[in-house]
Amino acid sequence: MEIIFQLGAVVVVFLGLVLFSAFKVLREYERAVVFRLGRYVGVRGPGLVLLIPGLERMVRISMRVVTLDIPAQDVITRDNVSIQINAVVYFRVMQPEKAVIEIENFLYATSQLAQTTLRSVAGEAELDQLLSERENINDRLQLLLDEATDAWGIKVSQVELKHIDLPQSMQRAMAKQAEAERERRAKIISAEGELQASHKLTEAATLMASEPTTIQLRFLQTLVEVSAEKNSTVVLPIPIELLRAFEGFAQSAGYTRPTKPEAE
Repeated sequence: MEIIFQLGAVVVVFLGLVLFSAFKVLREYERAVVFRLGRYVGVRGPGLVLLIPGLERMVRISMRVVTLDIPAQDVITRDNVSIQINAVVYFRVMQPEKAVIEIENFLYATSQLAQTTLRSVAGEAELDQLLSERENINDRLQLLLDEATDAWGIKVSQVELKHIDLPQSMQRAMAKQAEAERERRAKIISAEGELQASHKLTEAATLMASEPTTIQLRFLQTLVEVSAEKNSTVVLPIPIELLRAFEGFAQSAGYTRPTKPEAE
């Protein structure tokens, strides 16, 4: 009788363990892909999930956004420049059943696909496009990856280029190019300033020629500016109008300028 009681206790404990193992608790971001005798029967969760012991098993799938780092890839661009480029991919599982049934390991597969797509897209672009048109490159990568992973139930939401490593020789060449570009802009700005200044001087000369008094006023203003600097020596130029006045007075008095004797 005691043996029967012990066997019954063992059976009860065993049944309790089996029944306890049939209950699974899934978090809010988890889903269970359930198989019954190897056949897919549905997706369950979140919360409490009941499985038939011995007949059903489940595969947990996280529905959260996954951040996948793409390691640095050696790429030769369209203009034959060797670079290293890496990126980051943001994706999430939208259909858990496809992520389990259609692909063996969707994380590894997405990583490999992202690496090959990055090399392909970067190899078709020139270096200037990779540096100045990153948004277009990111959009193209996201579109290609999203189309390729759609059959696996995965949605690629975003792809971002992280870093582009250039050779030292290319960095020096780009620095020289940038310096030459800045010098060109500086010379153009200086030339435009000289041109504008010449236009203003021409307008001022035209105005002063129409009003001779302005020349004398400008002359007096120059004397004030020079005296304000407390210089010990002040050079006073003789106005041209004064010389012309003397010349007119001499002509009215009948004075003629002597001529040079001709050489024998």
